[in-house]
Amino acid sequence: MTDFDVVVVGAGLAGLSAARAVRAAGRSVAVLEARDRVAGRNLGQHLSDGTPVEMGGQWIGRTQTEALKLISEFGLETFATHDDGASVTLYNGVLTQYSDGTFGLSEEGAIEVGRLQQALESLADTVSLSSPWSSPAAAELDQQTVGDWLRANTSNAEAMALWDAVIPALFSAEPSEISLLHFLFYIKSGGMIDCLVATTGGAQELRVVGGTHQISECMAAELGDAVRLTSPVRKISHDDSSVRVDFDGGHLTAQRVIVAIPPTLAGRLVYQPAMPAARDGLTQQVPMGSVIKVQIAYPTPFWREAGLSGFGFSLDDALSVTMDNSPPDGSCGVIVGFFEGAHARSASRLPLEERRAAAVATLVKMFGSQAQNPLEYIEQNWMEEEYTRGCYGGRLGAGVWTQYGAALAQPVGRIHWAGAETSDVWNGYMDGAIRSGDRAAAEVLSLLES
Repeated sequence: MTDFDVVVVGAGLAGLSAARAVRAAGRSVAVLEARDRVAGRNLGQHLSDGTPVEMGGQWIGRTQTEALKLISEFGLETFATHDDGASVTLYNGVLTQYSDGTFGLSEEGAIEVGRLQQALESLADTVSLSSPWSSPAAAELDQQTVGDWLRANTSNAEAMALWDAVIPALFSAEPSEISLLHFLFYIKSGGMIDCLVATTGGAQELRVVGGTHQISECMAAELGDAVRLTSPVRKISHDDSSVRVDFDGGHLTAQRVIVAIPPTLAGRLVYQPAMPAARDGLTQQVPMGSVIKVQIAYPTPFWREAGLSGFGFSLDDALSVTMDNSPPDGSCGVIVGFFEGAHARSASRLPLEERRAAAVATLVKMFGSQAQNPLEYIEQNWMEEEYTRGCYGGRLGAGVWTQYGAALAQPVGRIHWAGAETSDVWNGYMDGAIRSGDRAAAEVLSLLES
């Protein structure tokens, strides 16, 4: 006899969704979470005046149906991300306001960006979401980075500058660090580039009143004492009859285990017997992205009075993307911004005050002198989080999909894998995490002994 039918490692959206599905099928389940909280890469905080802000994943798109189902089921409310007014782009010291799809580029630059986008999306149409490594021309696509492809297909500096900002905004990694095949798979899994980068009609359309971390908290409350916090898993032993999961404070046995943490963290656990070479090789090559998320508060959303939406791209600065993150009642003004990829790694080596100064200086360029004196600045460096080690998700570099990709979600004996990185729809997003948990639970339930 085992202690439980299933043990789940990780109490983020993937792990809690999996545990919930197992419980709903009448099976016993325990969830082991290393942190002192649930929700993983979702993290809620408050400004000093009590305004809730999200330091992790926060936006929901209308095609992210699994996330929306949970939001509805738990009685949470959504509101539209502020998207009224002009956006701004900084390039070579020039600030451009725009309200169309040009990203403030010159006509020539915008046409070139559109041409490259069309070409990339045509290639993405050829990629299999269920098995990218089996796609036509997979080897050719996977042997180059998306940066290699862009530089081979354009000499337009303005277009390249935009792509060099857009790609880190999606991956928190540089174009030179991402397989072209992975890029194509990723954009297809989320409905293509316009959907991924858009606010209204795209992946950033909705926010959850009070924060997305509440989705996980509601699932955890439903699971009750099945969820054990401050219980980092160290070792998983498995054989033909059961698994044993050792964690700080004890161990549990089960018929099956679902590991619902990022691949790079899963690779740091001890397995007995050891993982097959393909699985171990995979986990060595799926690093997390590099990002520092900042929230900068003002007495009012003053940029709205100037006819600006708060959305900004700086092709010149380390703080490369901004959005209006004010509360729904507009009681104060909040700009959310991101240091991403190489900029995040450089910024993380600076003292906090220098990062703050750099962020504020960029906002002054974008939104004027009123941005000079914020009420508050808070940040979350996900690279420093022991049980995340980066956001938004894991990325696959050149050659990884075709050499190791099949091992990403393939069970190893009685060990199953979940997490946003394993989803073939909305890969890397909250919706993908939920889908992966449901998929892993279905795998396990079909194999459990009566």
